[in-house]
Amino acid sequence: MKAINIITVLLVISTSIYAQNDKTFLKDLKTLEGKTFFGKAIYMPDTISKNDFWGKKLSFTIVKGKKSELRMPFQVGENKSRTWVLSKTKNGLQLKHDHRHDDGSMDSITNYGGDSDIKISTSLTQYFPADEFTSKLIPAAATNRWIMEFSQDKKKFYYILERNNILRFKAEFYLEN
Repeated sequence: MKAINIITVLLVISTSIYAQNDKTFLKDLKTLEGKTFFGKAIYMPDTISKNDFWGKKLSFTIVKGKKSELRMPFQVGENKSRTWVLSKTKNGLQLKHDHRHDDGSMDSITNYGGDSDIKISTSLTQYFPADEFTSKLIPAAATNRWIMEFSQDKKKFYYILERNNILRFKAEFYLEN
């Protein structure tokens, strides 16, 4: 009986630590609300077409969305079609990619992403493996994992994409203006 109580206590403690990590991450992003940050692609393997991101000025702005949601329009050069949507859920955070056409209508490939993996996410780094919706929408992305990360000193922010556990894209943004 005592072993079950100890296990229950440990589960409650570990669950609250996980919950604190996503709350801290979201709170740290909210402190940057209303600001725009600039950066660049710092990694793309030669096997990927670099036309979309490489050498272009990247930026994102943190704007408040609905309750418990941050919207982060992500601009690549002059292309303003992308928005990262970060939402607080009962189990952690959720990252979705909202893609729009110039007229504001939804792209056919939109709303993909996933829920944070609370077992490995920290207050500085959140990991978002592709969800079932993403796997059906973009079969090649079934093994995707998006990562959003603050540097230790919180002067930089990284947006990272892995596929099949291999780094596919990494962008670095400077949080100091």
